[in-house]
Amino acid sequence: MEGFRFDLTGEEKAYLKDVVRRSIEAGLTRDGEACWKVPEPPTDKLREHLGAFVCLHIGQELRGCIGHIMSDAPLYQTVAQMAQAAAFQDPRFTPLSPDEFKEVLLEISILGPISPCPDPNLVEVGRHGLIVRQGHCQGLLLPQVPVEWGWDREKFLEQTCRKAGLPANAWRSPDTVIYWFEAVVF
Repeated sequence: MEGFRFDLTGEEKAYLKDVVRRSIEAGLTRDGEACWKVPEPPTDKLREHLGAFVCLHIGQELRGCIGHIMSDAPLYQTVAQMAQAAAFQDPRFTPLSPDEFKEVLLEISILGPISPCPDPNLVEVGRHGLIVRQGHCQGLLLPQVPVEWGWDREKFLEQTCRKAGLPANAWRSPDTVIYWFEAVVF
């Protein structure tokens, strides 16, 4: 896999972080979401159609994380939508409250192209994100997850299988397809 050659300037990252904050703020106010319009991005790069995830943390704890693997909308719009989804629609959590919003830490992941992984031994912890698929089961873990948990390659593969609702060793099955990707995380 050739490296994901997408990068953002400080201005572009700041713009996307602001979009996330303003999108969540709008969702916290009555009818705010319907009234808020995402401001035009400062560069054409933010109009590219790329997958993105928005993750919210309070302290060291995950508070919401939702994304699109691939997008049919411009990146800046996808990030705004995923901010709303992470804050208010992640089924693992109750909707974010105004008090929690004051404490929330934001993390945005911009996904590069997704392709079949030719050999699980080539997966690099911290560089690659993974998707495992078997039948109707699918699980995804972003590149930063195994680093945060201190996992090695095999544990990363196992946990991605578990995320898909599969046995930990399902990645070894010929019925399982493993995909990999890289991401810009900030």
